[in-house]
Amino acid sequence: MSTILSKEQLTSIANEYGTPVYVYHAEKITEQHNKLKQAFQQSPTRFFYASKALTNINILKHLRTLGCDIDCSSINEVKLALYAGYDPKNILYTSNGIAFSEIEEAVSLGVNVNIDSLSNLEKFGKKYGHSYPVGIRLRPNIMAGGNLKISTGHEKSKFGIPIEQLDKILALVAQQNIFIQGLHVHTGSEIKDVSVFMKVADIFFDLVPHFPEVSFLDLGGGFKVPYKEDEIGTDVPELGAKVAEVIQKLKETYNRNFETWFEPGKFIVSECGYFITEVNVMKQSGATVFAGVNSGFNHLIRPMFYDSYHRIENISNSGAAKHPYTIVGNICETDTFAWDRPISEIREGDLLVFYNAGAYGFEMGSNYNSRFKPAQVLVRNGEAHLIGKRDSFEDLLKNQVELPF
Repeated sequence: MSTILSKEQLTSIANEYGTPVYVYHAEKITEQHNKLKQAFQQSPTRFFYASKALTNINILKHLRTLGCDIDCSSINEVKLALYAGYDPKNILYTSNGIAFSEIEEAVSLGVNVNIDSLSNLEKFGKKYGHSYPVGIRLRPNIMAGGNLKISTGHEKSKFGIPIEQLDKILALVAQQNIFIQGLHVHTGSEIKDVSVFMKVADIFFDLVPHFPEVSFLDLGGGFKVPYKEDEIGTDVPELGAKVAEVIQKLKETYNRNFETWFEPGKFIVSECGYFITEVNVMKQSGATVFAGVNSGFNHLIRPMFYDSYHRIENISNSGAAKHPYTIVGNICETDTFAWDRPISEIREGDLLVFYNAGAYGFEMGSNYNSRFKPAQVLVRNGEAHLIGKRDSFEDLLKNQVELPF
């Protein structure tokens, strides 16, 4: 079965469910997960889907049926994972800047916990001592990622405990008798260069002797996926081979067995997603031709927030000659999706599809300008299923409390 949805399928979905609409393809998610398993079969590796990329409960359930574990960045994501049927032992909770009470709740639910500050590590030790194994997130001072906003390992990043504070970590561990089960380093997102991950592996090599109970080494996520036609993603098979070499060398050096943990989000769901919009209006100003669609950064903020690129295709007129268009939204802000992009001739009423829209698309959406969030559709075994209703006016009022006037 093909893992690419055709123009005819997408058009049919747009006609049935309206636009704008997010469409996800279950078989593509399966394909991406299988690529990971195949690439890392030489060494013990666990994959925890970074659920912040897309938390629709049906996506979580599908991944659970594939045997993929789940990574959660908030206690509510943990609860969604439990609701989706995940066993607590297959849930990883890694958050930052949170109240210790949230960590306590995660422990009460029995999930794997990573701690990202000395303050919370101390509180954890005082309350749990050696009774509950925990991981620690370290900041390695490595600049990596496709954009500063998605780089999390550099020296000015808020994430993790700075690695130069290792002495303080070890002092706390000894003082509170903390069971450090894992070491976690995540340097950023959109990392193409395998050598970046190997820098992290080198750091682990130096750290392992200080933590005799560590059994897993977590390299985070951040695999690069191709957004442009000529882009190349992370060479996952190469990474898998190099990680296997590192794990074997660690075993030989320290006579200990280790699992490698990864937290891929975008790699798993980005390419499964399509965002379909309709052209409301055409407008020309000098040499610039604007195509205004029935969406905006309230539905897909990545191009404005990260300067990210999404391939855009006019599926209503795909065979026509291409011209440069500036694709803009209907929000009362500058919400430009693409400048002077060569696209098949666009007419009012045409359907424009944004590709690679599965990760951080709907998930980062809002009701800005009091506009409705779009519907979500999952294609599974060739059939389209509604998995998220489009907002209605009642949704805008749902949590408001009216006072008498």
